[in-house]
Amino acid sequence: MKTTKYKYIKATFLFLLALSITSCERELSDKAEFATYGTTGNIFIDAPVGLTDQFFVSFDPAGGANTEGFGTDESVTYQGASAIRIDVPAGDDFNGGFIGGIFVDRGTGRNLTGYDALTFWAKGSTTATIGLVGFGTDFIENKYAVGLENIKLSTDWRKYTIPIPDASKLIQEKGMFIFSAGGIGAFPEMGYTFWMDELKFEKLGTLGQPQPTMANKEDKVETKFLGDQFSMADYGLTQTFNLASGINQTVTAAPSYFSFTSSDIEVARVSDAGIVSLVGNGTAKITASIAGIAVAGSLTINVAGAFPVAPTPTLAASNVISIFSDAYTDEPVNFYNGFWEPYQTTLGGETTIDGQNVLNYTNFNFVGTQLTTPIDISEMTHLSIDILMPEVLPTDIDMLVQLKSDNTDPNTFQQQRIGGQTYAWDPRTGDVNDTESNATFETGGVWKTIKIPIRPTSETGLDKTTVNLIVIENIKNSNVTELHIDNLYLYKE
Repeated sequence: MKTTKYKYIKATFLFLLALSITSCERELSDKAEFATYGTTGNIFIDAPVGLTDQFFVSFDPAGGANTEGFGTDESVTYQGASAIRIDVPAGDDFNGGFIGGIFVDRGTGRNLTGYDALTFWAKGSTTATIGLVGFGTDFIENKYAVGLENIKLSTDWRKYTIPIPDASKLIQEKGMFIFSAGGIGAFPEMGYTFWMDELKFEKLGTLGQPQPTMANKEDKVETKFLGDQFSMADYGLTQTFNLASGINQTVTAAPSYFSFTSSDIEVARVSDAGIVSLVGNGTAKITASIAGIAVAGSLTINVAGAFPVAPTPTLAASNVISIFSDAYTDEPVNFYNGFWEPYQTTLGGETTIDGQNVLNYTNFNFVGTQLTTPIDISEMTHLSIDILMPEVLPTDIDMLVQLKSDNTDPNTFQQQRIGGQTYAWDPRTGDVNDTESNATFETGGVWKTIKIPIRPTSETGLDKTTVNLIVIENIKNSNVTELHIDNLYLYKE
């Protein structure tokens, strides 16, 4: 078997938020002329088409991406002389536990307005699921990114179709393809191999019944604060087409494919990139269309005034290990939201609202903050978190806050349950009857300081010398969907 390895280029996502706060658009002159770009649809047919040998850009190895498994194979092909070969690593691979990246056009980009889908053939060495495939991601703006999640591989060759939500937008696209794949089974996941061939944009002419949606087709109502900004990408923007096979294929689509309308631009304004700016008190309903077709679902925002100021911590810095607070020097972190696929839905992370630096999470199920270097918290007695929830009632809150240690034992942790009820102490889980936290938890735009005791190692199994992860999780029937966090730190009394 002959395998060719392509060069890798380290890259990280750069999210550019193009903000538009005007209510009018400038019309184009009749004399305006558009630049023309290549219209080649082929991406990989035995070899990269119209691309350099550095067309593959890996996800950043610092984030756990494995850069050792991408190449070509001349022994296993769908047709022709060569296919793309991906060796998905095992979960405990020293070089990284998943593989992924993009194929990028390093020239001027391509005009893809004449196509309606990206297609390719694929097979696996075993049955498995690829977490993400798509196009439109270029690691710059990702303006017209499209994703198809969790495609099922067979050990036979099968054709896969990724519809283009609105091809008229793709006048100059550089993001030819994106994929991300991890191992299969329980940790440490097993690696496997899959192949792709005949990767290209096509004009199928058989896609029908477009059904764009947002907010899971619901008429969602939320309370937010003056000065806040957020992306409509947080509200499940999708486009569905009926394929010739009869399958309804649903893809996630970037906000730039959509035309958004605010019922009151003096309350909420939406840019062409789908960034919502809350500029006044009141209520505004956001609706959308895509290629002239109305989107099912809407978002109504109640702007309830200025964002409340979080409490100012008063403890001496010498008694604190800070994770996120303007009052102290924070420990270095890898992320405030690792977005662990495929189970996590939580979006968001660091943001600034009305001049305040906070953590803002939406679509919340669980989220983790990972420290760059494990820390010794042996002298610390409590974990303190300031939490603000815009609208949920205290009786609807049921969450876990968990400290974890950086070692190979998955049972090394402590977790504390907080919410509108009280719970008995359980040495295994860390549940505790914490009357102060549970009985007085406040919502509706009020900051609440939660102080969680750090229990002895003998009770929790927590290795206090190597703590590097803080996880907050929605449990049971909790109705928490959005929360703000500030002043996240450990301290000693």
